[in-house]
Amino acid sequence: MRYEGLFNYQCCYQCGVTLQPEEIAQQYCAPCQISEPYFDETYCLDRYTGILQSPLHEFKYQKHIAYGHALSSAWNMLISSQLEHIDSSYLLPVPLSIQNLAQRGFNQSWEIAKRIKCGRHIQKSPYILKRHHYSEHQAGSNLEDRHLSIKGMFYVEAKYIEQIQDKTVIIFDDVMTSGATLNEIARILKDNGVYRVINWVLLRAARPIERVQHV
Repeated sequence: MRYEGLFNYQCCYQCGVTLQPEEIAQQYCAPCQISEPYFDETYCLDRYTGILQSPLHEFKYQKHIAYGHALSSAWNMLISSQLEHIDSSYLLPVPLSIQNLAQRGFNQSWEIAKRIKCGRHIQKSPYILKRHHYSEHQAGSNLEDRHLSIKGMFYVEAKYIEQIQDKTVIIFDDVMTSGATLNEIARILKDNGVYRVINWVLLRAARPIERVQHV
């Protein structure tokens, strides 16, 4: 059984959502058993409703960079030791589009990811995975809309495609909500020859209501 987070949660091996009692024996949530995501496993530091939500908002929306450093430190203290032996070649942040990056001034996922501890064999890079500009926000969208809106939004920079062939890649994100973004990234990576995709997520939202209703 995998226990993760700032507190002990029994989590789905694949998507990191908190398991229901009837799912614990299988170690996978019912939605992942019914419709397997493209990514292979997920590690989360804490739940989105936990004590790290406020520091993340201060960092992400108020641009208080010190909170980003604190979040990296929390990751390093609480979860990095259990991840140091993961066999992976690359650690990539979920990218922002060029327009959104210019507007915000930084990519919050990369600012955290570049400071977290990982095996020396893992190369960190914000350049391999790219995102097309998308003017609307996903917040408040239902699960089906999220999957549709994110379709085709990501691509691999052409000069790196050969380097990622048959490799395991870690994707780092600050928040995993429905999983639509990370699932689309995993699809694109595997379409470009990546062997395995592992998610490292700072905060994991509760199980999407829409997803439960469709199973």
